[in-house]
Amino acid sequence: MQKQMKWPLILFAIGVFMAALDNGIITSSLTTLNASFGVSPTWGAWTITLYTLGLAVSVPIAGKLSDRYGRKKLFLIEVALFGIGSLLVAMSPSFTFFLVARVIQALGGGGIFIIASSYVLSKFPAERQGTALGLLGGMNGVAAILGPNIGAFILDITGNWHWLFLINVPIAILLFIAGIRFIHEEQELNRAAVDWSGIAVLTLGVLSLMYSFSNLDGVDMLQSLGSPMFYGFFLAGVVILVLFYFLEKRLEGSQREPVVSTQLLGIASFRWTLLIAFFSGAILASVIFIPGFVEQYLGVSSTASGYWFTPLALASGIGAGGGGYLVDRKGPIWTLSVAGLLSAIGFLLFPLWVEHIWQFVIASVLVGIGFGMMLGAPVNVLVTEQAGENNKGIAVATSSLFRQMAMAIAPTIFAGFLARSFSNLGSNIQAGLDDQGIQVPPEVLQQYASGAGGASGSDVASLTEGLSQIPDPGIRDVLLQAVHQTTGQGYNGLFWSAVIFSVLTLAAALITGRLRTREKNKRVDTVSTN
Repeated sequence: MQKQMKWPLILFAIGVFMAALDNGIITSSLTTLNASFGVSPTWGAWTITLYTLGLAVSVPIAGKLSDRYGRKKLFLIEVALFGIGSLLVAMSPSFTFFLVARVIQALGGGGIFIIASSYVLSKFPAERQGTALGLLGGMNGVAAILGPNIGAFILDITGNWHWLFLINVPIAILLFIAGIRFIHEEQELNRAAVDWSGIAVLTLGVLSLMYSFSNLDGVDMLQSLGSPMFYGFFLAGVVILVLFYFLEKRLEGSQREPVVSTQLLGIASFRWTLLIAFFSGAILASVIFIPGFVEQYLGVSSTASGYWFTPLALASGIGAGGGGYLVDRKGPIWTLSVAGLLSAIGFLLFPLWVEHIWQFVIASVLVGIGFGMMLGAPVNVLVTEQAGENNKGIAVATSSLFRQMAMAIAPTIFAGFLARSFSNLGSNIQAGLDDQGIQVPPEVLQQYASGAGGASGSDVASLTEGLSQIPDPGIRDVLLQAVHQTTGQGYNGLFWSAVIFSVLTLAAALITGRLRTREKNKRVDTVSTN
């Protein structure tokens, strides 16, 4: 690979890894952070929620501005924002300041992947684009998976949560300096006036929609769907996005170019590609729960579970690289079809087969390769096919926005399976006692069920340790088996949902392939007629 292409790709890969890592890395320190600022876990969760919202907002903005002002300039601005935001987070004197700094950090991190992807699609030869995009996608996926483990490692070494963010500062400085030195590009800039009003309306609509899903209660999903905090913001978000579409449609052909081309949205294959991006985001969100499965269901200690998670992380990196290679050789549709099939098989093994750690490794490797192949290359190649040189940035940004929205919405659905499964704990305990012929007074049984159910699947390891202290071996074994069974039921629901998303990805890829063929034939017929 030529030097002028190799160095920018390396810098972009480091930047993508750094930005993607920061949402996962904080999960291991939430308890420490909450205690440091004296806030409740509910408020503490906003450290992740606001970062996710900031990423979603920054995606379309960075995509559009990179088309107008240049990818190199926007990359440097994004890296600088991320570094400044990281420094401000580490120096936060109050929780409010901390949250504001997290938003600044997210506004910087969200655009790096978009800029990197559009750079590859514009500057790399077509036969190398898949491999390069696969590398970027691999960095994105591996960072999301390894984030909690890396965060726990840094916290153990330093004993101070500030280093989780201070470590970003020197990396950002080096990336900024190296970016000035090594990123060279002659980009045909889009000189149309920036549609700032469209950006504002889109941002408001996305924030409203994503905030509505943050108000869902995983334990009682149906009741929370009827809550004004959900449907009020959800309906407002839908109305705003519909308004955004008509506002953008009016700008077609004017001096101000729309944020998202409504002509692109009118292409069926483009819309289906956005749906594939959404499904892939949901699959990535489900993968984040797999470390909990290792600890809570397979009984691996929290200190050792990270090691067993390594095969999945490595497999996702291999899948991303292999997926990029396959895109160059076989095309994006073929690659996505194989990815959806492998992911579906891997997730299917979890509820049907996995009971031991060696079985987990096999299933997780299939999942890792499958979802790794979805990241980066195939969706970005598909989504920019008809975008044109001046709109590649916003086309990639639109698909990334759909993926980011799924990653914000899906965890609530998945966590709901785990939370609701513990409502069956009492009946599972009673069934186990009946099988063993053990009689327990109703008030004692209720005490056991309510005490165990209080964990709601959030701390099964501590719950199991507490139940292990029960002196009666018969009752103890029944309770431990009931907790194990209940935990398995929750994760089975999660994995079956992931199977469905994988199958939907496969189906959407096949439909997109047929639509692409039809659209190409239509263009050929039009050219022949003219």
